[in-house]
Amino acid sequence: MSTGLVVLIAVIALLLGAVGGFFLARKYMQDYFKKNPPINEDMLRQMMMSMGQKPSEKKIRQMMQQMKNQN
Repeated sequence: MSTGLVVLIAVIALLLGAVGGFFLARKYMQDYFKKNPPINEDMLRQMMMSMGQKPSEKKIRQMMQQMKNQN
């Protein structure tokens, strides 16, 4: 085989691997977020109400801000 052909095959394999990896990672993240959605204000409000607390908007926003700062 000539060196040029080997380089061409290597470049094509690299591109196919990158494209395939991108789509596999995208599919994995979509499935992950369907199973484990990120916490939003409504979920936080329901969680507090289930614990017997009456959540105020100020408290909800404070908790959301704390969670964002923690990340």
